[in-house]
Amino acid sequence: MPRAIGTVISSLDGPSTQHFEFVVREDSGKIPAHKGQFVQVKTEQGMLIGRITEIIKTNRYFMEAESVREYEKSGKPLTEVFPIERWEYLIAKATPLGVYEDGRVQRVSYPPSPGTLVEKVDKNTLSDFLGLDHEKGLNIGKVAFHGVDASLNLTKLFQKHLAILATTGFGKSYLVSVLIEELLDRPEELGKPAIVVVDPHGEYIGFKRDEKYKDVTKVFDKNSLSIAVSSLSPYRIMEFLPQMSPVQLRELMKIMEKLASKHKQYGLDELINTIENSDIKRVTKDTIISWLLNLKSSGLFSTVDRPSIGELAKSGQLTILDISDFIRLTEKQMIVTHIARKLFHARRTEKIPPFILILEEAHQFCPEGARKERAISKGIIESIAREGRKFHASLVLVSQRPIQLSTTALSQCNTNIFLRIVNPYDIKHIAESCEGITSDIMDMLPGLRVGEAIITGNAINYPSIIHVRRRRSKEHAKFRMSLEDAILSFNRKVKMSEKDIDAFM
Repeated sequence: MPRAIGTVISSLDGPSTQHFEFVVREDSGKIPAHKGQFVQVKTEQGMLIGRITEIIKTNRYFMEAESVREYEKSGKPLTEVFPIERWEYLIAKATPLGVYEDGRVQRVSYPPSPGTLVEKVDKNTLSDFLGLDHEKGLNIGKVAFHGVDASLNLTKLFQKHLAILATTGFGKSYLVSVLIEELLDRPEELGKPAIVVVDPHGEYIGFKRDEKYKDVTKVFDKNSLSIAVSSLSPYRIMEFLPQMSPVQLRELMKIMEKLASKHKQYGLDELINTIENSDIKRVTKDTIISWLLNLKSSGLFSTVDRPSIGELAKSGQLTILDISDFIRLTEKQMIVTHIARKLFHARRTEKIPPFILILEEAHQFCPEGARKERAISKGIIESIAREGRKFHASLVLVSQRPIQLSTTALSQCNTNIFLRIVNPYDIKHIAESCEGITSDIMDMLPGLRVGEAIITGNAINYPSIIHVRRRRSKEHAKFRMSLEDAILSFNRKVKMSEKDIDAFM
């Protein structure tokens, strides 16, 4: 049986279909109600489900400031004069969300009556009300204050894209790892997508060292990533060189058509030599060659495309693109552009299974308001955000700076998971870019603790606070190390190096 935690009271503007208040019952020292908790109230329309948006502690003896001040002047505390403790109580404010009746959720069209008992929501009722999927869903933790598994339906969570946003150090990558575990551990008969992670800091390579996941994990780093020049069209090269003019593009197109008719595979050296020996105007020729030499200096371009699309995306496989050894952002963006385009094209032609592309530090690859040469990968990411759901190409944007993330891409993410966010500009950007974000949810973001998250959007019927479960896979040792241990480790390496030099001398 649900436990009664309070009684609905009358106020100047309620109860109404928009909000109601209730006096919280005393419960032998326990905290009977929490901000963010779900409650239920019987109404003429049916069982109304609401969420507590605020809790206020009040006491009639402290309501008049002048009176308190005068008594304090006498040097005698109020507690010795009046029965203070008997008149201290809690008032909870709640927002009606919907009416749950016979397994169906209806819009609230009738308010609760004053005097009605307010109860903690039954677990089964809450599970149905939130639209959780306990049979086939991904269990990422528990719904706060209720102990219900936060099992999210795969299609609802990923098909219309997902954004995971938080201040650095508050568990974005940890949550992503939990999601990856759920996808990899998913029973074969339920279907497993391909998972591709763009990893700018090498945070996920622990999966390759984990006994449970190493056989289904592939890691491609700087030494195993390359772009075949002959696989690129002139327009794709122009994507890497956004400063190229239409005239220069036209000349490059002629050269590449000529080169392709003679060679099935060729690299930048062959392309540069062909341009050098062409009859293009000297100024145009020198400019194009200069740009191509700049591309060559990145070391990314070759005659071979690595990894192949078959290696990149397989059902039930985790592919990690470890780009932590690339220094320049431009190089990272070129890799992301090429891989994302290759994945999206292959998925549109059904050459690969449905995939989930997880983009860490998404604001670096899809920035808002940046110049073209600083946003090479923005176009393809926004294309997947807009069109990917039609082809089951899913995008997960992970960022610590939402304000720097493309509004176009962010607005296409129909599910959002927020961990702690304190920057007011980031919070404002979220409010403007993400649908269905209520003011009480926005107010909670700065106060979330490590391991707490708010889910809102398509994956869950109503915004909910969850406690993220503990991960099962190994973390990269570098990210588990404390600052003190890192300092000591570095000092030990320096001393050993000095000893080796002394021994050599």
